[in-house]
Amino acid sequence: MEKVLVTGADGFIGSHLTELLLDEGYDVKAFVFYNSFNSWGWLDTFPKDKLSRIQVFPGDIRDPYGVRKALEGVDTVFHLAALIGIPFSYHSPETYVDTNIKGTLNVLQAARSLQTKRVLVTSTSEVYGTAQYTPIDEKHPCQGQSPYSATKIGADRIAESFYRSFDLPVTIVRPFNTYGPRQSARAVIPTIITQLLSGQAELKLGVLSPTRDFNYVKDTATGFLAIARSGQTIGEEINIATQHEISIGDLARELVAVINPRARIICDEQRLRPEKSEVQRLMGSNAKIKALTGWAPRYTLKEGLKETIQFLRDNLERYKTEIYNV
Repeated sequence: MEKVLVTGADGFIGSHLTELLLDEGYDVKAFVFYNSFNSWGWLDTFPKDKLSRIQVFPGDIRDPYGVRKALEGVDTVFHLAALIGIPFSYHSPETYVDTNIKGTLNVLQAARSLQTKRVLVTSTSEVYGTAQYTPIDEKHPCQGQSPYSATKIGADRIAESFYRSFDLPVTIVRPFNTYGPRQSARAVIPTIITQLLSGQAELKLGVLSPTRDFNYVKDTATGFLAIARSGQTIGEEINIATQHEISIGDLARELVAVINPRARIICDEQRLRPEKSEVQRLMGSNAKIKALTGWAPRYTLKEGLKETIQFLRDNLERYKTEIYNV
């Protein structure tokens, strides 16, 4: 079996990718964030028979020595470990530099030293900033509209440099907004759904006009795998996108109608981003990933939201619906 490492395996997308790789017969090592509770994040919710098939490696992506140890004996690394909350990056940008830029450098240095066969570095659609044209393809200019997105741009460019300078077999994987079971309430879809499920009379949101291209998490995971399995993707930057967009306001109104029609949408000032930092429009092109891998999304937004609502309904006690989750 091919040995793969998933950094950030304890997180939202990482746990789904770990599960997919197990189901596809890979020998999976999961890099999780070391903590005194010995929590393995979402991996702790896996059935025991599934968890027993994973080699769990607790560590810190900011530590080059632990990262190198984790990469030993690995054929492919899927690097997903990152700090992703945009509001948190406004007041703690240095932690994003250490985690997102230096953490990615640690993975690249270790992979170069150990001659790892494939390295997939996770980017984000936030690197594009507000769309200058749509659908956004991989040649679209990048614009750092938040400290978070700036650090992801930096990580992408370092990854590109290792491909060009050292012939490291790197691919930059750029998912557009992913949603689904296990996502934290920092993201807009679980923010909306958990507030509505809690029965609150007011649904508190920020600005409603921005549009997003939403990927269901299982489609994002299959996108990663399809990219890893294609030899044509080495040295490339590749979007994972549905090539459809919906405004936050329209999305919220659809969810209100389904879950709690009596809820009233209001603007919560603390949820507003600085004006020049708000990304107004994101809709990605998926032409490249289709051409190189044959991947296409399997879930419609309606189907993905249905599964997400059910998961959040079953796990509502995990979510702090009464506060703004930064």
